[in-house]
This record gives sequence, C-alpha cells and structure tokens, in this order.
Amino acid sequence: MKIRLMFGMVFTLVLSSCHHYLPQVEPKPVYPVPNQRQLAWHDMEMYAFIHFSINTFTDKEWGYGDERPELFNPSEFNAEQWAIELKNAGMQGIILTAKHHDGFCLWPGKFTEHSVKNSPYKNGNGDIVREVVEACHKYNLKVGIYLSPWDRNHPDYGTEAYIQYYRNQLKELVMEYGPFFEIWLDGANGGDGWYGGRDTTITIDGRTYYDWPITISLIRSLMPNVLFFSDAGPDIRWVGNENGRIGETNWNFLSIDTLYAGQAGINELLYTGSEDGKKWVGAEADVSIRPGWFYHPGENSKVKSAEELFDIYLTSVGRGGNLLLNIPPDRRGLLHEADVDQLRAFDALLKSRFSNNLAKRAKMYIPGMEKGRIDIKTVTDGDRSTFWTAQEASSVVELQLNKKQPIHYISLMENIALGQRVRAFEIEAMIDGRWTRIGVGTTIGHKRILSINPVSTDLIRIHFMECRAPVVLAEIGVY
Repeated sequence: MKIRLMFGMVFTLVLSSCHHYLPQVEPKPVYPVPNQRQLAWHDMEMYAFIHFSINTFTDKEWGYGDERPELFNPSEFNAEQWAIELKNAGMQGIILTAKHHDGFCLWPGKFTEHSVKNSPYKNGNGDIVREVVEACHKYNLKVGIYLSPWDRNHPDYGTEAYIQYYRNQLKELVMEYGPFFEIWLDGANGGDGWYGGRDTTITIDGRTYYDWPITISLIRSLMPNVLFFSDAGPDIRWVGNENGRIGETNWNFLSIDTLYAGQAGINELLYTGSEDGKKWVGAEADVSIRPGWFYHPGENSKVKSAEELFDIYLTSVGRGGNLLLNIPPDRRGLLHEADVDQLRAFDALLKSRFSNNLAKRAKMYIPGMEKGRIDIKTVTDGDRSTFWTAQEASSVVELQLNKKQPIHYISLMENIALGQRVRAFEIEAMIDGRWTRIGVGTTIGHKRILSINPVSTDLIRIHFMECRAPVVLAEIGVY
C-alpha cells in the first residue's frame, strides 16, 4: 500500500521544511465486502447493452417466436463501428443479446436451427457473436452475454428438456466465445408464444423451474471469473426499473436466499438494497437511449439527448452503481447516426464537467486539530489502495481550495474493498463568511456525485454524520 501507516493520535516529528500529515490506523473490513471480480466490475462504471436480433427487422420489441430466420439480413453490419463509437463514448464493455425471448440466435450454434446460420446474412455463414467478440478484443472492451431464459420459439419450453437445452447453449457460448465479464439473466419468463407450433401460453414457476444454482455452478466451473446478473443476483442485481436510476440510498447488500428472477413485489428492495443484507450485490441500472430496446425507424427523432444521458449518469454511476446503456443497431447493422451524435456529445459533457478536479490543488485537514493536515494525494490519485480513514464514526474534514471559484459537482468514493460504511453526510461551503449547507446525502459506496447549485467558495467542509464504522475515503472530487 502507498498509504502512510501510523498509529493513534501520535504525531511523527519531521524536519520543519516537511509537511506534517495526520497519522492514522489501517482499518479493518466491515462486512459484507465485494470480491475481486465485483471490485473490477464497480470500476467499469459504464458499458453498453446491444439489443440486435430478428426484432430489428420486424419492428417489434418482443418477437413471438414464429419469425422466419430469412428476415435477419443486416446490409452493412460492422461490429468495429460499434466498438469504436462505444469506446470513444467511455463505455468499458458490451453486453450482447445473443438470444432474446423470440429464440433467434446470433451465433450458428449446434443446438438449434433457429439462428443466423439459416439467414441470408453472409449466405448463412455469418456469426454475429464472433464478430462482436473480436471487435471488443481489438478495442479493449470487455464482453458480456444476454441469453434469454424464456424462449417463445422452442417446443420444449416449460419442460425439463428445455433446461438442458438452455444449459447447452450457455456452455457453448462460454466455451466458444468467452471469457465474459457478465452473464445477464432476464426476469421476463413465461407467457404466450409459438413454442414450435403449439401456439399457446406457458407459465412456469420462476423460483424453481430453471434451477439456477445448478446452472450457475456449471458455468462457474467453466468460467470462474464471470459475474451473474438477475433480480436476485447472485453477483449483480437489477435496480427494479428500466429508466437508469438507482435509489439515492443505495446499499450494495442483499440477502438473496429468498429472492428469484421475475419475483413480484421486490422492486423497492432492489432500488435501494438493504443495509441488513448478508451478501455484496451491486446495482446495475439499465436504460435505452431510445424509447424501445430494439431499433425502430420511427424513433430516430426520439433519441435521448446528451443532457438526459448526463442526468442518468448522475443517478446511476453517481449513486454508487453501474450504468448499462442500451444502444440498438439499425437494420444496416450499424449504430444509427442520431444515437452516435448524442453519445459523442454525452462523452464531451462528461469530460468538460469532470476533467478538472479542484481538490488536487487543495489542502485537506481536520478542523480544530493542531497539525491535523491530511495528505490530499491519498484521496485524489485515482487509486483505491490509498485512502484516508477517520478515527470515529462521525467525522469532519475541510478542503481549502487554492482560490475562490464556482463549484458545480462534488464526488466522493469509499474504499469499498473494506466495506460500505456511510449512512449520512452533508457538505457545507464558506460563503460570505458563513458556513452554508450546499448538499446532503445518505450512502456513498463506490461513488456518490452531488450536483450543487453553483456557489463560489474556497473552503468546503464534509461532515460524515452517521456511519456503520469510521469512513474510509478513497477519492474526493470537486468540480
């Protein structure tokens, strides 16, 4: 660790020309804590969802399962265009819908004929999954896979035979196209469909039908580092809505033993997490850049603006979770110009608003404590392994900026490798000789960004009012 390890309130004597930094004790973890795979996932913060399939060509959101594979025929498919634009927009990975509810598969698998191998694309020799994986590798993007458990095409859906089919598909994807950072398990399960010509309605028990513990254990044996997403985790949780927003209070904890994908009545729990939860399960906020998840020509004028995307960023990444932003390719197989324009503008907003961290040139100290200065580098170097930890569950720090200037955003990060601790905090600024409250919050976790009504100040005070244990602060940003 780069952190200076000193003990208690004993001050180290140094030469008068050196800075006197406050000593501190190395903190112990407060459980639950994330594993290394989850820590790496939190650091990704933002990545893309790609809904691209037979629905792209039928103008539907949910295919019925009777669509002919001949309909799938992107005229200019270019996975590298996706990767380049998404990488330039700050995305760290892509999760691809390898199979949606209609059952059509974007890879020429050996377990079904309802796939790209029976489409006109490259005369049946195409492999969308392969091309996307290769583009991601070329541009240093991580790859995730969405494989719908519900299959409105397969004749065996609702029986044990289908579970074996689904596991075979997962194994095939993992072994032929992996590694994946995330496997996305949708909670939409059962209903009407074609089902191999039965044209009926099938209901399943979401708690028991898929036997997820067996499936997850099987895939983990083949790919130990993959994370599973669903309403019930076990590694990443849905946030209970599809508008990209996480609760202002967001605990990365859940007790998942009684939860299952598609379970009714748990949306509020997923939105906020549970402080009493026994397992670390981070929140992923999914949202589409368009009204629909798949491309529809009639929505070209309804793409979310850069400012709307920025607001979503603040209420997802800025509330301690990750943002999964859907950008659906069009019938050419390209990201549409309208979407690309807003992605580029969104990236420009992020860079313009968060590129200059004023805290890097500030002095940080504990007010009222002689020689209570804290090394600002430990909380502005972008390294979780360097941090400042308080001595008490309630604590105050002040930042003296190098000059008076307008403040618009303040960002805080805990060292979540040692647990999530903060329950409540407030931020004040010295304005016209008086301390004035400019922001309040509850949880912090991986990251909390507060949007401040612009104020001009050179002195900021952060009061961690209530914590599960003394705060371990990894980063401070003032913008």
